[in-house]
Amino acid sequence: MAEHEFEDPYRPPEVWSLDEWTRLEQRTRARALDAGSESAAWRLIIKQARRVMRAYTTSFFIVTRFLPSAKQSEVEAIYAAVRYPDEIVDTFPLSADERLRLLDRWQENYEISLRTSSLLDGLRLGVPCFLTTFAKVVRERHIPHEYYLAFLDAMRRDTRSGAFATLDDLIENYIYGSAVVVGFFLTHVYGARTEHDFERALGSARNLGIALQLTNFSRDVAEDRRRGRIYLPLDMLRAEGIEDLTNLDDRQAKAVHRVRRRLAHIARKFYADALADLDAFNSDCRAAIFACTEVYGRLNERIAASHHKINQRESVPLREKFRVLPSSKYWRIPLAYFLR
Repeated sequence: MAEHEFEDPYRPPEVWSLDEWTRLEQRTRARALDAGSESAAWRLIIKQARRVMRAYTTSFFIVTRFLPSAKQSEVEAIYAAVRYPDEIVDTFPLSADERLRLLDRWQENYEISLRTSSLLDGLRLGVPCFLTTFAKVVRERHIPHEYYLAFLDAMRRDTRSGAFATLDDLIENYIYGSAVVVGFFLTHVYGARTEHDFERALGSARNLGIALQLTNFSRDVAEDRRRGRIYLPLDMLRAEGIEDLTNLDDRQAKAVHRVRRRLAHIARKFYADALADLDAFNSDCRAAIFACTEVYGRLNERIAASHHKINQRESVPLREKFRVLPSSKYWRIPLAYFLR
């Protein structure tokens, strides 16, 4: 699974079909073009981006409710822009060539959007709604354009089978594009405590992105294998006597468990390193970042201690998620779910 910063333990295998995404785009585009102003079009598209986030991720949707309203909207714009390419490679029933064509078209539209000066200009040129709002965030937050290209390259890698020789290979040639750059997007929105703290904030985002992906890979071995993907480093598998992970039979199960736990233990250090630099971020975002780190850190600990079968997905109960959220702001959760 092309999982990244936003992957959720509760996510169902399929939420919306390609046709449903297409209909959402068409409806939203028509309404945004009729909105009459840039700000009205932004609000309308962001409302739909929030709907996407609420549909696809419980954990990240909850923790981002503790961000300031303006930053929350920008994070929702980012989420929608990475969710759709992820669905192309993971969910839609398409051939590898069809997926690549959709990704190439999406990138072409992204590059068009970067040459526009406004959201409405992008819409008039046929750029998808969620790319127009994302491009607005990229422009206004001065996010390097190549970050999103690295993300799309990681999505392309998921259209073909392959494996990674070592952990460093996995991080440099997949996790960087699938998760680390997403953390960089968010860091530009969250902001740093001071200008001098920005590099530390980026380092924290990098560590958290790596940690999240290692947790996802440890959890989803069986699901990834069914998709023809192997994210467990080959040298770790070979150290356990596994040369060919063609199936997850009983003979291999114990060895794979040991690799999963090893990755979970490695992820633990990345979570700790991410939290060590939490103070580098702007104070109005630290509660959300801390809650995200804690929720997924707890999932990681469950994997590290798990004795379940490989095909049984670990998850964090909702009551545990609430324990890491600011109790003084619990009221935001039902408000976010029930207000439309």
